[in-house]
Amino acid sequence: MPEAAPEIRSVVVLADDLIWATRLADAIAAAGARARPARRLSDLERLLGPDGGRDGLAIIDLTARAYDGVEAIRIATASGARVVAVGQHDDVPLRKAALAAGAERVFTYRALFEDGPRTLATWLAR
Repeated sequence: MPEAAPEIRSVVVLADDLIWATRLADAIAAAGARARPARRLSDLERLLGPDGGRDGLAIIDLTARAYDGVEAIRIATASGARVVAVGQHDDVPLRKAALAAGAERVFTYRALFEDGPRTLATWLAR
């Protein structure tokens, strides 16, 4: 009997900055998953909602103008999603708020820029 093809997981990527949205999506793809881009909280809710065909995974860029990153984490975790965030290394209060809101980890931009695929693959494997 032929072996079933492994199911490709999808990750909602909430980022309003085009460069970081692209970098995060590329890192997710290199980690073996499919990125589902979102730019607003309403996109996040739709993609993680019951009709979104979700895998329950999200990465949220905390440094955004179009949405509140901490609120986005609350929305995503309330839907049952596993969430990681990315933000500035020197914004300790924001990083702490993201963790308190339910993010499993808050990665620095540098960490994901330098080794995003491996870092995200490790997260996806958990």
